[in-house]
Amino acid sequence: MEYQAKELFAKHGVRVTLGTVVERAEDAEAAAEALGGRVVVKAQVKVGGRGKAGGVKLANDPQEAVARAQEILGMDIKGHTVNWVLLAPTADIAEEYYFSFLVNRAERDYLCIASIEGGVEIEEVARTNPAAVAKVSIDPQTGVDDAKAAEIVAATRFPEDVAGEAEDMIKKLWDVFIKEDASLVEVNPLVRLGEGHLEALDGKVTLDENAEFRHQDHSAFDIADDDDDADADSRLEAKAKAKGLNYVKLDGDVGIIGNGAGLVMSTLDVVAYAGEAHEGVKPANFLDIGGGASAEVMAAGLDVILHDNQVKSVFVNVFGGITSCDAVANGIVHALEILGEEANKPIVVRLDGNNVEEGRRILEGANHPLVTLEDTMDGAADRAAELASHSGTAAGRV
Repeated sequence: MEYQAKELFAKHGVRVTLGTVVERAEDAEAAAEALGGRVVVKAQVKVGGRGKAGGVKLANDPQEAVARAQEILGMDIKGHTVNWVLLAPTADIAEEYYFSFLVNRAERDYLCIASIEGGVEIEEVARTNPAAVAKVSIDPQTGVDDAKAAEIVAATRFPEDVAGEAEDMIKKLWDVFIKEDASLVEVNPLVRLGEGHLEALDGKVTLDENAEFRHQDHSAFDIADDDDDADADSRLEAKAKAKGLNYVKLDGDVGIIGNGAGLVMSTLDVVAYAGEAHEGVKPANFLDIGGGASAEVMAAGLDVILHDNQVKSVFVNVFGGITSCDAVANGIVHALEILGEEANKPIVVRLDGNNVEEGRRILEGANHPLVTLEDTMDGAADRAAELASHSGTAAGRV
């Protein structure tokens, strides 16, 4: 969230005004008084476009701050419920700029995007006047030193009287990006105040969760993962993460479980192809339970996918290697026993490899009304797509 991004900025010496975060509207009065009376009340959600959605409002006095907080708290902004507001003193803004660092996966390096015509309309600037948006590649081996900071300032065409301060801020924002293991650091707007100095008036930071083991303090930023701020997709991903699953939510109808990233990727392709013949249904997720996944992990995967309201059918595609097919089959049976009536979606299973005959025997013996066994990957994908396109139809028995 913005207030958390600003805390990271301040940690690395970036000039910011932190303000005060409140959960209750009645607390806004005292917070505004402490900040000088006239404040901006800003929704705290992990999504952009808050201002255009009505989530950023000016309050001229502490009493008005309470009213503005009442209006914003509880708002829905792009599927995110506002549970906190940040009160910040008003700023004397002379100019608004845009600045960001991000991972440039296509070129396998980092990228700085900046513009002196930035602010809330940066997307419009990029569309109508792309020449006003500077893009500077950064070598991961050298990073942002004095020379690179000067190059970025020149490419962006920062005013000469703030160029030195801009270079200093750029290096500090680079510290945030690298030292905090971020994949995105964005300041929008980066403002030039009336008295001439630069300040990060807003902030957006995306942290690489694969680096969490290096940053114990980052756990404090997960507050919304267990709260109403997280939308349904976020809650599913948080649930999968807590279970140690490699899961990514997609916009489709067929839940996918496989063992091994390559097999899962192939399964996504096969389901997407099969879905063309069944009303265009698509994969609903990527879920890799791993090459050595146990029955417990299979049960955990089914628990996550079956609680995805968008999923209409599930395709379990497993090649038995380290994990034998009988363990997978037991995992499926065990998961369905645990879920009980919560398991109400058809499940298509394709098993192959180590101990496949025993795995099939276990599933056939369980004779669960939701489970359908298929011999081939293509056949299973077609069946799962068909069931998803007719979601009111019960799955056939094994």
